[in-house]
Amino acid sequence: MNSPAEIRTLVTDIVQATPVFDIHTHLYDPAFGELLLWGIDDLLTYHYLIAEGFRQSDVPYEKFWALSKTQQADLIWDALFLRHSPVSEACRGVLTVLQALGLDVRKRDLPALRAHFAQWEVGEFTTRCLELARVRQVCMTNSPFDPLERPVWERGFARDPRFAAALRIDPLLLDWANTAPQLHAWGYEVRADFSGQTFGEVRRFLADWTRRIDARYCMVSLPAEFAFPAETAEARLIEHAILPHGREHGQAFALMIGVRRGVNPQLRMAGDGLGLADVGAVENLCAQFPANKFLVTMLARENQHALCVAARKFRNLHVFGCWWFLNNPSIIEDMTRMRLEMLGLSMTPQHSDCRVLDQLVYKWSHSRGIIGRVLAEKYADLAATGWEPTRAEIERDVHDLFGGALERFLKD
Repeated sequence: MNSPAEIRTLVTDIVQATPVFDIHTHLYDPAFGELLLWGIDDLLTYHYLIAEGFRQSDVPYEKFWALSKTQQADLIWDALFLRHSPVSEACRGVLTVLQALGLDVRKRDLPALRAHFAQWEVGEFTTRCLELARVRQVCMTNSPFDPLERPVWERGFARDPRFAAALRIDPLLLDWANTAPQLHAWGYEVRADFSGQTFGEVRRFLADWTRRIDARYCMVSLPAEFAFPAETAEARLIEHAILPHGREHGQAFALMIGVRRGVNPQLRMAGDGLGLADVGAVENLCAQFPANKFLVTMLARENQHALCVAARKFRNLHVFGCWWFLNNPSIIEDMTRMRLEMLGLSMTPQHSDCRVLDQLVYKWSHSRGIIGRVLAEKYADLAATGWEPTRAEIERDVHDLFGGALERFLKD
């Protein structure tokens, strides 16, 4: 029988070597130009760090937002890395990236770091980050309602196969009153009161964009108050347009539930919060529409146990990731252990949620360590019963956890 230490070494090696399909990010194919964020200033002005920086600085909000990105990065570097030790997960992540790129962070020299990044060309840097993170493919978040993104898709471009697409439809569901006239202007015969051909035309819109971007799935980020069934625009559109579209095109519907937008508007993107959601809404969707597939992640830690219980009851529900405020080592470890204990290998423990390309390096480095530690514990428990997993079995399992199970869920 292998000792726990031998099992831990074997699992660690496999977890570190297995390529990942990162199933949800905010990254872009390099063909999107400036929409793909990368480099030290984008790392430092990530909204996690902006929110944290304001806690350690008395700079007025309006003055900060009037600064250039470089000046904002200077302030955050000074507040979080020089005047205080960078112990938060977001700060540690920046240092993990710099170390992986071979940079000496002991000098605390931000101009030197900028000089290093200035030497890179975006295509080469993209390849380097994917290699360091051992990510085989990332799934983007693609909105046809984004005025900067939409024209790129309409012009067309040579796709980088490492960047898959997901169709994001937040304005369609959450701002129907303003989105309906926009769809009408684009040639879809929809009406704000849902009369006439509205639902069929929304389905035509979804089909057009699914084909245009070759979307892996359709997705939306929903508030904590989301309910289903309900007499709301989003519930009606989900039932009569989104889900019929999914059944027709074999496309899963991803719901990211629990955000509270603009808790502090002065923080802009960094000002969102979270709320406790109703897992019953997810259960109702899964029960009423068994021919549809649902990918679900929830933002409140308090929702995670109930979501796991729901996934045990509905095989058309795939739980994924430690989203946003849950992306901290202590919480990731707790959630991963609970999911393995309740769902086995039929879930995806993590997605990076990256907005900056470089973050792939730290988010997967940190998550691999945690997932590997929890997995090793579970395999040691198996070995104690006399069931010793082979290398091939562990490799199979890790592949599933790192995107394989989701790919199979989307395809079957």
